Amino acid sequence: MPKMSDAMTEGKVLSWRKRVGDRVARGDVLAEIETDKVNVEIEAESAGTLSEIVVGEGNLAPVGAVIARINGGAAGARPAERPSGPPRQEPATGAPARTDAPASTAAPASTAPRADGAAAPERPAATEAGAGAAERIKASPLARRLAAERGIDLSRVTGTGPGGRIVERDIEALAAGAPAAPARPATTAPAEAAPAGAEYEDVTLSRMRQAIARSVAQSHQTIPHFYVTNEVEMRRALDLRTQLKEAYGDAAAALSVNDLIVKAAALALRARPDLNATFASPDTVRRFRRVHLGIMVAVPDGLVVPVLRDADRLPLLRLALEARRLIEGARERRLRQDDFSGATFSISNLGMYDVTMFSAIINGPQAGILAIGRIEERPVVRDGAIVARPMMALTVSVDHRVTDGVGAAAFLAEMKRLLEHPVLLLGSSAANA
Repeated sequence: MPKMSDAMTEGKVLSWRKRVGDRVARGDVLAEIETDKVNVEIEAESAGTLSEIVVGEGNLAPVGAVIARINGGAAGARPAERPSGPPRQEPATGAPARTDAPASTAAPASTAPRADGAAAPERPAATEAGAGAAERIKASPLARRLAAERGIDLSRVTGTGPGGRIVERDIEALAAGAPAAPARPATTAPAEAAPAGAEYEDVTLSRMRQAIARSVAQSHQTIPHFYVTNEVEMRRALDLRTQLKEAYGDAAAALSVNDLIVKAAALALRARPDLNATFASPDTVRRFRRVHLGIMVAVPDGLVVPVLRDADRLPLLRLALEARRLIEGARERRLRQDDFSGATFSISNLGMYDVTMFSAIINGPQAGILAIGRIEERPVVRDGAIVARPMMALTVSVDHRVTDGVGAAAFLAEMKRLLEHPVLLLGSSAANA
């Protein structure tokens, strides 16, 4: 079981893409794993034959536990798969069963002898057909859940994702013209029926929300936070975005204001590396030489943080394309484990929700996180006159063990310089995508 986030302690096997006896090549997708943050596909680290499945579908296993074995021998007869072993079953919480899990978690039918010596019968054909049909339809877990909530038969949906995979937008498109079943909350479920007339209702947190609760509590309790805010005039940055879209057309279609801010943050971290760091030990601060930005993405049951690698080195338009891939992939739960590891600094943008300014909790063990508010026209003084300008507040939360207020202020000052002179974001080429 791979570790796919700093806070991850266990994972749940949602489905196996290979069966015992199958030949696998290095890089083949073996299974889909549910973590406390996201569902990801894990790949084979070596070639050979899948000789044993240790953790069956629907079971939990701690990080580092063996969930399957691959050997280098030729494929032969398929031994029976073990539905469970070291892993534990997920405890019942009173919440409804997951609708995005595979239709069946039982091992393939076999003819293992019964106690009386006769061969055990195959699974009933109806059960096999029902489970097999559900498993053959390629759909993201989020799409499966949305389809179940809206009463949509996945066989009616044409997938537009990679390889014809059904993703969230396909369900939403069909739902717009189909009657929807009453929506159920995706994040929580009643722990038990509240008595009539009760003044409150207890709800069971999703595994993701439980993980977020643990992570933010630990961060706020163990990392000494302080906060610094600066305002940036965004007039030139907005003009640059318009000019790039006009000049490059479809090549710049993915470019957003957030991409300009992300690029500025990456360059500022390269120039002011104090915040691109972690508190490694009581006498050591580790400064990273590469800038990998964690981008906070809201999903129905919490937050996930895909990682934009080498953000300072990516040309602006290529950065925009990669950021869009990560954000859409995170929302549709189709990213792989490498997309969630190795962030050195994080960015959270609530501007699209009409938030003017806020402070974010550091995503430990990183040393800082940037909180972005909305751009709003405000009166400012320029050359002795009051004029309206598009202004934006940037607030950085910083680990006080790593740097002081001056270091945080220098980082924001560099971001302000870059965004108010946005030609500096282009580097040697504006469209080297």
